[in-house]
Amino acid sequence: MKLENTQVQMRKGILEFCILHIISRGEVYASDMIEELTTAKIMVVEGTLYPLLTRLRKAGLVDYKWVESVSGPPRKYYTITEKGKAFTQQLDETWAQLKASTTQIISKNN
Repeated sequence: MKLENTQVQMRKGILEFCILHIISRGEVYASDMIEELTTAKIMVVEGTLYPLLTRLRKAGLVDYKWVESVSGPPRKYYTITEKGKAFTQQLDETWAQLKASTTQIISKNN
């Protein structure tokens, strides 16, 4: 078993949660999301991000609007919906429970 594969799977597991949190702070452009995620060492590429954003939009959790750009084509800015806010709050509760449970397990001495 390769360590890298397990690390990638762990990061993928929280990607949607992190993206919803980034969007919940206000309008955001996809490349800014990628930059923040990469800085936080949650590696993501456009080929992963855009399908996830589409899935979140179809679920009614996020929306977007087109904004004209002076330096190129229009840009798509994402915002969170009310449904997305409620969903993210529920994920926050799940995250807190998982974090507490994981900490309990990994902090025990052998």
